[in-house]
Amino acid sequence: MKTKLLAGLVTLTSVLSLTAFAPSNALAETVSAEDKKQQPNIILIFADDAGFADFGFQGSKIMKTPHLDSIAAQGIVFSQGYVSDSTCGPSRAGLMTGKYQQRFGYEEINVPGYMSDNSALDGAEMGLPVDQTTMADYLKDQGYKTAIFGKWHLGSAERFHPLNRGFDEFLGFRGGDRSYFKYPENITNINNPDDIMYDKQLERGLGHFEEREEYLTDVLGKAAADFIDRNQQDPFFIYLAFNAVHTPLESEPDDLKQFPELKGKQQELAAMTLAMDRATGYVTDKLKSLGLADNTIIVFTNDNGGPTDKNASSNAPLAGTKSNFLEGGIRVPFIMSWPAKIKPNQQFDFPVSTLDLLPTFFSAAGGIETVTDTDGVDLLPYIMGNNKARPHKQMFWKKETRAVIREGDWKMIRYPDRPTELYNLANDIGEQTNLANDQPQRVISMYKDLFAWELTLERPRWLLKRKFEKYDMDRMDKYRLPASQ
Repeated sequence: MKTKLLAGLVTLTSVLSLTAFAPSNALAETVSAEDKKQQPNIILIFADDAGFADFGFQGSKIMKTPHLDSIAAQGIVFSQGYVSDSTCGPSRAGLMTGKYQQRFGYEEINVPGYMSDNSALDGAEMGLPVDQTTMADYLKDQGYKTAIFGKWHLGSAERFHPLNRGFDEFLGFRGGDRSYFKYPENITNINNPDDIMYDKQLERGLGHFEEREEYLTDVLGKAAADFIDRNQQDPFFIYLAFNAVHTPLESEPDDLKQFPELKGKQQELAAMTLAMDRATGYVTDKLKSLGLADNTIIVFTNDNGGPTDKNASSNAPLAGTKSNFLEGGIRVPFIMSWPAKIKPNQQFDFPVSTLDLLPTFFSAAGGIETVTDTDGVDLLPYIMGNNKARPHKQMFWKKETRAVIREGDWKMIRYPDRPTELYNLANDIGEQTNLANDQPQRVISMYKDLFAWELTLERPRWLLKRKFEKYDMDRMDKYRLPASQ
């Protein structure tokens, strides 16, 4: 579907020159009031460490996710939705920029205390480079009010702060994880970004640290609903980045009681998922009460595959987990609704990526068909049925010597400690039948294409300790057989 330029903006040539780099702040000033009324609101709900199978719309008979199931029923389920990495920091960097994060050196996970002694950067300095334009930057320049609620994990130094990366409002935490309950006062030195606990404290705006009494997942959902209430006259973009269901496994007692048949980690996971669904309901109920639901795009997805060993998440019927490149590490739940435009009860079976969301949102907001500096594609023509082809001919993943290329239904995996493997995902979703010896020419061709892609990338800006490569390989081997649902 071809998207029209906003009436009375600038010429196509000048728009193209703007989007090739960073959007111009002057662009937003030219968006008329009438155009703003036509722009959809956009809400991106991002879970953390959820399993592929752990939602009703994914077939779970255990989890209770009625609000998320409703979003799926109102729109489209992507059966082959991918993230750009199997760990959360790099995955979020790809999501926010719409490009392979390795292109700007964000290849490794950024966790203070886990980095090599020779890492070029560490602590608060490991962040999304400031020369990268974010999803929020693009939408803000289309006249959107922008907000993030929840986990950031794209740098703790002030220059990386969400309010300096295109967002108007922030309530959340800068790091990669935290408790779901209130921290004691004065637990950290808030003037020292290298203090790990600094990353965990709940922050409103920039530098206003204030813990809340309520369960964090509910806090975030209610904050998003409040933002909608206050900005209903303007198009808005909300990035609702739950830390659920990442560890620590902490849940409300009343939520635990909803799953008396479960025990241990699985019961905690179910309770935390229920809370996330409830918080999603605060958002969807607010949209309905204000008459905004029809013209609001809602996307729900997850940052990487579930870490089954940590939180009992299920990636069935996929093999693998978080931190490796089997399907269980990189294929995630992925749904989108837009009642005004997208027909309900659809399933899309070609591979798509979270890299696609930035150009898709920008297109829906009234920009040109896509931004030029992206590895994603505008999904709207495919969703609307105007383009019957695959959105992606090839897709790539990489961390150190480990790498993957997917071409059509063929997936080749390069390992550091064993020969290359080749799978046909069309009839082997669990990656159990290695066809590398049967298809030597295909392996050679794909290997060369993978290397050609790698030559376009930057070196990593920071490095993990080498021992975590073995940790990831051991974890993959532990979950090498597909889980049963």
